[in-house]
Amino acid sequence: MRKINKRLIVSDFDGTLLNSKHTVSERVRRAIDEYVSCGGIFAVCTGRMLCSILPCVRELGLKGIVAACQGSVIADVESGAILRQNSLSCGDSTEICAFAEKHGFASNTYCGELLYTSVPADDKILTVYESVTGVKAINVSGAMSEFVTANNLACNKITFLVYPDERQRLYTLLRTHFSGRFDVTCSSSHLVEVSPNGDNKGVALKYIAERFGINISSTVAVGDNLNDLSMIEAASIGVAVGNAVDELKAAAGYVSASNDCDGVAEIIEKFGFR
Repeated sequence: MRKINKRLIVSDFDGTLLNSKHTVSERVRRAIDEYVSCGGIFAVCTGRMLCSILPCVRELGLKGIVAACQGSVIADVESGAILRQNSLSCGDSTEICAFAEKHGFASNTYCGELLYTSVPADDKILTVYESVTGVKAINVSGAMSEFVTANNLACNKITFLVYPDERQRLYTLLRTHFSGRFDVTCSSSHLVEVSPNGDNKGVALKYIAERFGINISSTVAVGDNLNDLSMIEAASIGVAVGNAVDELKAAAGYVSASNDCDGVAEIIEKFGFR
């Protein structure tokens, strides 16, 4: 069995580790198993809620640490114990939702294991999101901003389910209005996300590396969308899968095959055993 120097590979989940059928291919599974059995550390960093991602990483046989909600929640895989967690204050959460409402956008608030939404229950994007993540949203009647205030909610993150032609407008509005106050990003063609300032996947990668005593020079990160940018910039080797958005490919040091062509396996085989 090969032995490798202590190395950390951090991967995004949807669109990167998962293929377009929302499964992990056998080649990717074998690559992860071999890498981990040789002493490598493999972690998942995702925008999903902790309750959504934990069963997935456990099914893969992974141990160690998982980062959820764009890095604002970090937990131990085996016990589920939260190691680090940050939230938007109730006041900030209310302000973000109210601003979006003013511009005609409904909000989704992520509070621990609960997801609240002001999106209509029959919305097609919401239905797909619930199906993929396995999380059933709790529908809120009326304005989300008022609901957040009335229930004194502090949110791990707030998202907006939008159609692709609306995404850039909302993304620009949020980044301009809240410049420097919060982390604003996009995780898919349908999702714009707001997280606590300084909480992103890059910060999560550094936390995981420090937790395992791994120098940042021995880290690899791989993703497919703008929410992965901080992570691939923080890692020694930043990789975009072949299906990634152009902005991420431009920032990456290496572009692999797509998620449907076992890109993560290629990355492990190329960089994991150095």
